[in-house]
Amino acid sequence: MYKNLLVIIGMFFVGTACNSKEEVTAVTAKNILGNPNYQAICYGGYRTSTRDSVPSVAEIKEDIKILAAMNIKVVRTYNVHFKEVHHLLEAITALKKEQPGFEMYVMLGAWIDCKNAWTTNPPIHNEESERNAMEIAEAVKLTNQYPDIIKIIAVGNEAMVKWASAYYVTPNIILKWVNHLQELKKQNKLPKYIWITSSDNFASWGGGTADYHVQDLNQLIKAVDYISMHTYPMHDTHYNPAFWGVTSTEASLTDKQKIDSAMMRARDYAIAQYKSVLSYMKSLGVNKPVHIGETGWASFDNELYGNKGSKAVDEYKSALYYKLVRDWTNKEKITCFYFEAFDEQWKNSANPLHSENHFGLIDLQSRAKYVLWESVDKNVFKGLTRNGKPIIKTYDGNEKKLWEFVQAPTNIIQTK
Repeated sequence: MYKNLLVIIGMFFVGTACNSKEEVTAVTAKNILGNPNYQAICYGGYRTSTRDSVPSVAEIKEDIKILAAMNIKVVRTYNVHFKEVHHLLEAITALKKEQPGFEMYVMLGAWIDCKNAWTTNPPIHNEESERNAMEIAEAVKLTNQYPDIIKIIAVGNEAMVKWASAYYVTPNIILKWVNHLQELKKQNKLPKYIWITSSDNFASWGGGTADYHVQDLNQLIKAVDYISMHTYPMHDTHYNPAFWGVTSTEASLTDKQKIDSAMMRARDYAIAQYKSVLSYMKSLGVNKPVHIGETGWASFDNELYGNKGSKAVDEYKSALYYKLVRDWTNKEKITCFYFEAFDEQWKNSANPLHSENHFGLIDLQSRAKYVLWESVDKNVFKGLTRNGKPIIKTYDGNEKKLWEFVQAPTNIIQTK
């Protein structure tokens, strides 16, 4: 009864004109996605090297206040089987009560993986984990409980891309759950304004090799409300570095000029992957929104992407990529869930210096990376703290010190 009442209330507000900030329940995915006034980011609030230590509601409130100060209004999560998401929703609810008109919305992720994923048994990619049904059920429960906050449900995260060999599933499994959620909307068991998608690598959406072009994917593209695709030029500075390096005409440039040129090519590489998904979708006779569920650029790595590898990661390059991507997506009215808000060290607890631990715009010492130095100067974070610490600049705000850790790519590339 209570859940059904929430659904009815949510549906009522959808049909009500949004004349003031108090009426935030009138804001839907359709209003948010493609609207530059609703900047988006990927969020994880874990501070320690294990997800067994779940951030508290108070800690998440700190984070959400920081993101709100940056004009972020939508956060993306990845699963519902940890208490972090529950604490996030409680934190946003509390802030809405404390600050009338406060806006923060959620793209809720339901984790999907295959049978035997993360076990010693061989993964069976065309069969699914029993856990998936629990994820979906919890996502439905939370969406009905928080219809004013949750606006999108994403079925799986990089769950179809074949390099995710430990857990990927075939598209029919994602299609099954997307269709299930769409049916719940028709039955008024989910708010009708909720948009359903899956958030996956550009190749998984047909933008890569032909082996992904299967009928189940085609049906999935028709079933989702929009496509949420991922693009990571940073990773391809190692795996597909045709765009990453110095051309023969750039040999005499300064290191900064070489880097700026390489980063422009990285931005163009991301654009090309976006267009490849758009092209495949349209080849099926489908025309619906395509947004970016993830893209980002790490600020440090001691393996493939650092100064011993492709020389791709540092705070200057990550800041430049952020600006280039935001400028492009805002201009084209593409929503970009940038990866990610804060550094998290559980991603690779065995190697604290691994790139996966360094994608955040703010580090674990509550220091704003170079991308946010100007925001610090403008007192955007005045009065805000994380773990009791004020937000200050990395490298003590010394740009010369930062540049000691920046190297230009040395790979010689050919341009057309």
